[in-house]
Amino acid sequence: MERLHALVCAGTGCTSSQSALIIERLNEELVKFNLQDEVKIVKTGCFGLCQKGPIMAIYPDKIFYCHVSVDDVPEIVSEHFYKGRPVKRLELSDIDEITKEKIFEISKIRFYAKQKRVALRNCGVINPEDINEYIAKDGYQALGKVLTQMTSQAVIDEIKRSGLRGRGGGGFPTGIKWQFAADQTSDEKYVICNADEGDPGAFMDRSILEGDPHAVLEAMAIAGYAIGAKHGYVYIRAEYPIAVERLKIAIKQAEKLGLFGKDILGTGFEFNVEIRLGAGAFVCGEETALIMSIEGKRGMPNPKPPFPAIKGVWGKPTIINNVETFANITQIIINGADWFRSMGTNKSPGTKVFALGGKIVNTGLVEIPMGTTLREVIYEIGGGCPNNKNFKAVQTGGPSGGCLTEKDLNTPIDFDNLTALGSMMGSGGMIVVDEDNCMVDVARFYMEFICDESCGKCTPCRIGTKRMLELLTDLCEGRGSLATLDELESLGNSIKETALCGLGQTAPNPVLSTMRLFKDEYLAHAVDHKCPAGVCKNLLTYSIDPLKCKKCSLCAKNCPVDAISGEVGKTVFTIDAAKCIKCGACLTNCRFNAVIRG
Repeated sequence: MERLHALVCAGTGCTSSQSALIIERLNEELVKFNLQDEVKIVKTGCFGLCQKGPIMAIYPDKIFYCHVSVDDVPEIVSEHFYKGRPVKRLELSDIDEITKEKIFEISKIRFYAKQKRVALRNCGVINPEDINEYIAKDGYQALGKVLTQMTSQAVIDEIKRSGLRGRGGGGFPTGIKWQFAADQTSDEKYVICNADEGDPGAFMDRSILEGDPHAVLEAMAIAGYAIGAKHGYVYIRAEYPIAVERLKIAIKQAEKLGLFGKDILGTGFEFNVEIRLGAGAFVCGEETALIMSIEGKRGMPNPKPPFPAIKGVWGKPTIINNVETFANITQIIINGADWFRSMGTNKSPGTKVFALGGKIVNTGLVEIPMGTTLREVIYEIGGGCPNNKNFKAVQTGGPSGGCLTEKDLNTPIDFDNLTALGSMMGSGGMIVVDEDNCMVDVARFYMEFICDESCGKCTPCRIGTKRMLELLTDLCEGRGSLATLDELESLGNSIKETALCGLGQTAPNPVLSTMRLFKDEYLAHAVDHKCPAGVCKNLLTYSIDPLKCKKCSLCAKNCPVDAISGEVGKTVFTIDAAKCIKCGACLTNCRFNAVIRG
């Protein structure tokens, strides 16, 4: 019998749903049935389809189990592994729309069908804590190639030809950045991997490091060879304990095999990597603030120039690329620049990883070729909004980005197209909102985040964003006016023009884009003191339609503050507005649509 491999997701999402206990229980059950030699349990990184987790993929049976629990393990082992009968109730139910038959090939499941996994190629495929599995998937082949067959300049030229642009948000050409650093004369140079990833809802970099840490480390060594650096730092937030632990394991394994350290592969090249933990400051995603933090100082941005490639950490030439950028490097070296350019668009080659979240059926990680449309991502991969709700907008680029609406859904995704629409690629957060979301409240959410995360160095960001938050709060709580809207727009434009760093300059984007695209909602808040989406509690009123009221008392029984009065079967029930806390319990529990929310 061919040996079965059960791949179990051990990323943060599935771990929080007890995947570690699932793995432990699997091994226990295998012993009971004496199947240790017939079935191998493999702990992997994220499969991407987080909404279905914990996930287990069985090879070569091509079975994809989802929402697996610890209690399901005995049945999986006894029925599937021992008797050869898959547990149907746990299988992902995806049907081919043409043949109407069940899909067994994971790559053909609709969530994956339009994806192209390059940066995520090994996530959900290998054990990230076993360097031998990475090597079996061509790991460290690229490093060996550059050290034995290519000059430093040839490496840079190949990255230039590939057209790879930084995946951390700015989209700066990676090869040109490396060239700047290589051209500097210095006794020391440094390579930094930016794994700070502070955008709300973003977990692309975390998942890559959890699922394939060696891909990033190998790429850092290649970058070191290209620019003449012997030392690298991975700057990662301490809130990513699984990623940090797997990085530590990966570094030790690479050092043990002579792939890090002195005289790598007998070529005389030396490279070492250290981990630096960040305290979770959003501003430390900005490269000059990140450098300050690595040096043990408070993470605050500095004016540019000089750029880090000229004067970076410890005053030495430094290149900083984010996790996803590095995750593409080895594949470009192995397969060539033309291969990379065969994906994506002319000005934005390759793929992009997005963390798809919010009001979407299939939350998770998606990696698509540049040029894929927003509609394809949201509807064909993401499955659209749950509960048949209408799509309203998608926020790309996190707190620095902007909103895109229904009219933008056919737009091919790339750096230039998103910027032209008033948003941005950012690091890859993609938050979907539906008809039940208030866009003024969404803008307030992002501005609260910005205010909390501002480093406070420059006045426009420190004071201006705080004032913008106050104005948004006034709108959401019924104190707004047309003058509030005028001040909000004027202040946002001023901050864009005067803030010190890129984070401050883009801080007003979520507000300005929602004001432009959803002006009617802002006017409703400012003029009518109403929230069309019914989200802003201070602007809501609840009443009972006397013609629809059946005098059943369900509304009164479920009111937590006794704000509803009436006699069962005798009188129409009414709501005391002075007592009402606007919780919506009456609306939820009324079976006759008698409760009106205004």
